[in-house]
Amino acid sequence: MKRLLPDTFTLLLVGAVLLASLLPISGRAAEWFSLATNVAIALLFFLHGARLSTDTVIAGFLHWRLQLFILVMTFAVFPLLGLGLGLFSPWLIDQPLYLGHLFLCVLPSTVQSSIAFTSIAGGNVPAAICAASTSNILGIFLTPALVALLFSTSGQAGISFDMIWKIMLQLFLPFVLGQALQPFIGNWIRSKKTLLNPFDRGSILMVVYLAFSEAVTEGIWHRLAVGDLLVLILVDSLLLAVVLVLTSLGGKLLGFRREDRITAVFCGSKKSLASGVPMASVIFAGQSIGAIVLPLMLFHQIQLMVCAWLARVYAERQGADEAGTAPVS
Repeated sequence: MKRLLPDTFTLLLVGAVLLASLLPISGRAAEWFSLATNVAIALLFFLHGARLSTDTVIAGFLHWRLQLFILVMTFAVFPLLGLGLGLFSPWLIDQPLYLGHLFLCVLPSTVQSSIAFTSIAGGNVPAAICAASTSNILGIFLTPALVALLFSTSGQAGISFDMIWKIMLQLFLPFVLGQALQPFIGNWIRSKKTLLNPFDRGSILMVVYLAFSEAVTEGIWHRLAVGDLLVLILVDSLLLAVVLVLTSLGGKLLGFRREDRITAVFCGSKKSLASGVPMASVIFAGQSIGAIVLPLMLFHQIQLMVCAWLARVYAERQGADEAGTAPVS
């Protein structure tokens, strides 16, 4: 039951939304805070690049079938499911919230939680590191392209060189710089994980606070009822359930080993809050992005709770197999 309770980071996210609702930042202060947030996100992706060793990348890429399957789930199957949700808009999901779900579906996978849950469940950790990192690198280019393709009919977003450049400047270039310096500072960065984790989370909290400050100023809570939140939770839960089933069955049909099937499940079913919120602020610049990122925030917590439970189930089954006893269904 503890595994299903919100973690500290989720409570902090809720706190950031409440703070933005009560004390939204605006005007000149918001401009300076936005600049500080952009710098913090750039440093976050620099640290991601500095942590990832080249040997791990090579080891993960050797299993190309697994990597390809995860990428197809992330950037093809997920977006198709997002388009399918359009059948329920606007009579079940309002258009802005539907667009938030569609944006959620074109995002890359998470990094930290995908790797952590794969490790707990006894999966292929090197492949998970490679899959999660590759997903985020390619997502810098694929997510804006998919937004331009899927959102074109609604006129909500369009792709431009300026947009791609801003995303590269904020996310891709810092990652490349971190990877270039990894041989010199990688071991030190990895040894300071406990000290650097608060920075990782703090940068995301800054983006969420800024995004919801803008949304509150534009009246998001006057347009969103409790019933809308319940529908969002239901839709996010069903979306995650479908993807978990597809990744599990797909791994079996492709003949992956148990370790690789676990990696496929945890890396192919997640969406990154760390990449998604900064991308939303660039792609939907000048628009109210509160409704765009709200489905992602809810999906983030749901995937953490469900995958924490699922990782424990995998670990218990592995322990039962190694002990020579039948696993409990």
